[in-house]
Amino acid sequence: MYVTSFATVVALGTVALISPSQAESNKPSFSINLETATVAQLQQAMSARKITSEWLVNAYIERIRALNTHGPGLNAVRVLNDDALEEAKQADRDRSRGRVRGPMHGIPVLVKDNTDIRQLPTTAGAQALGDSYPKDDAFLVKRLRAAGAVILGKTNLTEFANFTTAGMPSGYSGLGGQVLNPYDVSQTPSGSSSGSGVAAASSLAAVTIGTETSGSILSPSVANSLVGVKPTVGLVSRTGIIPIAASQDTAGPMARSVYDAAALLTALTGIDPEDPATGTSKDVVGTDYTAALSKDALKNVRIGVAGTPTGNQGVAFTKALDALRAQGATVTPVTVDTGGLPASILNYEFKRDLNAYLARLPARSPMKTLDDIVRFNLAHAGEGSIKFGQTLLETSNNINLDDPATKAAYEADRDNGISGARQRIDSALQSGGFDAIVFAGAGSAGIGARAQYPSVAVPIGYDPANGRPFGMTFLGTAYTEAKLLAYAYAYEQASHEWRPPSVINPSLFRCAQPGKQPRDCAP
Repeated sequence: MYVTSFATVVALGTVALISPSQAESNKPSFSINLETATVAQLQQAMSARKITSEWLVNAYIERIRALNTHGPGLNAVRVLNDDALEEAKQADRDRSRGRVRGPMHGIPVLVKDNTDIRQLPTTAGAQALGDSYPKDDAFLVKRLRAAGAVILGKTNLTEFANFTTAGMPSGYSGLGGQVLNPYDVSQTPSGSSSGSGVAAASSLAAVTIGTETSGSILSPSVANSLVGVKPTVGLVSRTGIIPIAASQDTAGPMARSVYDAAALLTALTGIDPEDPATGTSKDVVGTDYTAALSKDALKNVRIGVAGTPTGNQGVAFTKALDALRAQGATVTPVTVDTGGLPASILNYEFKRDLNAYLARLPARSPMKTLDDIVRFNLAHAGEGSIKFGQTLLETSNNINLDDPATKAAYEADRDNGISGARQRIDSALQSGGFDAIVFAGAGSAGIGARAQYPSVAVPIGYDPANGRPFGMTFLGTAYTEAKLLAYAYAYEQASHEWRPPSVINPSLFRCAQPGKQPRDCAP
């Protein structure tokens, strides 16, 4: 959304070809382009009393109406928070009293709709959970509120975080419909955090929250030209999030710049007594991830490169590696064996962990167990509850959690999967004295998920043949998020590759302008 004055809201508008990282260093002005505005820029404008959080929430709501509901119909935002404006007004009152809580104060955030927000249903995109209201906010939402952020609403997602059936299109849910990729609507928005990815890419909020079990932050971040942070399991609490598997689940930031992702990650961390995994993060809790960002972070750093793609992606990846070298990094090929790990533990953990989540809900909640959901879907199949089937739900539901042999096999696969993935990553890092490993696209997702290790995805350009985004991912060992974000930031500042979707795919946005439309726009 482009603003010619702070009393006038104009969707889209003329977009200068600058990246969020470039915009970040600009002084506050009397106009803000929401397509390129960063958290830092918005914070500066609010501190200078050029805008208010209330104005900002209204501006994003207007943009959501123009792009999500009407216009291109991106379908990335599923529901708005009715209290968002009041939360913004409170943030403004706090600011006027000198109570600014940090870089996220007054910043609107969209949260994936598998995460509890009080007074809103938590649905995971499933019709069966359309009226499922939690008792309270998820722990991470409480952390956002404590940081002064405004909860703008919830994003659509692949139903049950893509654990409903094999072959379901990414971004589709029976309750929310299909999310569209703003860079190319013929292509997948990817991953289960597709709504969060598209919402961030299209600037329907300043930043968004995704969740990942194996690729669901990293993959949509690459597909939608974003910075995505898949944290170490334990850095961000999972309490109040509809799970797939506790061994691998984590929530994390999705943003248009590394600084924004770092600011959001800073707000999310904390020890949660209800999520024992967060106890392992005690040494990094309270880290300001923006403080580690430096344009010089790649000097004297050793980066291992796990494979090189071909074609136009290969050209973009090679250019990105050259940028790493130009910033002082030593870049060397490394082999990371990503195949042949023990069997997936998702089927077992999904039933166990989903039933535990459902048991926490108020007594009036419509679904008590996974079995209830499977039965509901069968009863309402004619209403589109399982358009693509529910094979994964049924497979998980049929597991006998009380069978000792089944439990023993699961525990062996879980433990061997974690230790095996870590050993492969650790040995690859040690083989060349590497500080991190870089993969093309979201290539680190699978093995990083099994190891519970962090990754940071960053844009590296666009396919000249069709404009589709390319990205790369930095992978490290547990709780190295600060280093990975610093490397990604140094690369971003050197390359300035990011472009908004309206520049890469202008035809999708041309007729989304309010007011008088070009004559060749559909009525």
